[in-house]
Amino acid sequence: MDRDWNAIVKANLQAVRESAPLVHNITNFVVMNSSANILLAQGAQPVMAHAVNEVEDMIKIASALVINIGTLTDEWVRAMILAGKTANEIGVPVVFDPVGAGATKLRSEKTEEILTEVKPSVIRGNASEINAIAGFEGARGVDSVHDVDGIGEFAKALAKSHDCVVGVSGERDLITDGELTIRVANGVPLMTRVTGVGCGLSATVGAFIGVNENVFDATVSAFGFYALAGDLAFTMAKLPGSFMPAFIDALHYLDENHLDALKINHE
Repeated sequence: MDRDWNAIVKANLQAVRESAPLVHNITNFVVMNSSANILLAQGAQPVMAHAVNEVEDMIKIASALVINIGTLTDEWVRAMILAGKTANEIGVPVVFDPVGAGATKLRSEKTEEILTEVKPSVIRGNASEINAIAGFEGARGVDSVHDVDGIGEFAKALAKSHDCVVGVSGERDLITDGELTIRVANGVPLMTRVTGVGCGLSATVGAFIGVNENVFDATVSAFGFYALAGDLAFTMAKLPGSFMPAFIDALHYLDENHLDALKINHE
């Protein structure tokens, strides 16, 4: 039976804005600024801390941890694993964004290492990244060269093997826990033409799972809210240079009055 996703998204969005969860991001140089602004706009609090001698303390005051491998160094991987293990020990949920997984030997090896050492609550990537982690043909650079519709079974298998939620971005986003699969059809193609929008979604998932122990519902809500903000931004800006500021505005402005436009369906 279909659930009332409008009500679920509304409740989760309200919780983010009322609780202002602190989201600890160990993310890449390219998106630190945009991810921070994306979190602030929706009502969450960002922190970008990657020093090995700080991450354990930071996790202890955070609501969620987001690990993003966009710009890798050995030192950052050490920090990611240390933060992830600490989060696992104290019950802080973890989002893993395997940016460019499969594109190079380094990214594939470090993705495997992180997933061996850290238990994610959510793995969030594009179709190529999820495909690569599942053990098939990898990504080209950090952009998806695969279609979400073609990797549904791989995503389910990955969710089951890691006992987590897998969220796949694309024309119709896919979110699965290995058993239940949800598709989100909101969002616009222009979102793929601005650096950092995908990484910002991972940060947003962190905010939502930071306020709701039901990781699946929170992840679907984050995807739905984020994509709907893209729709709203597109009514204000049609070109990449103006889209990102409009998107930040939409994340801040979007409220329950916009939720009737959500396109969330069971697979």
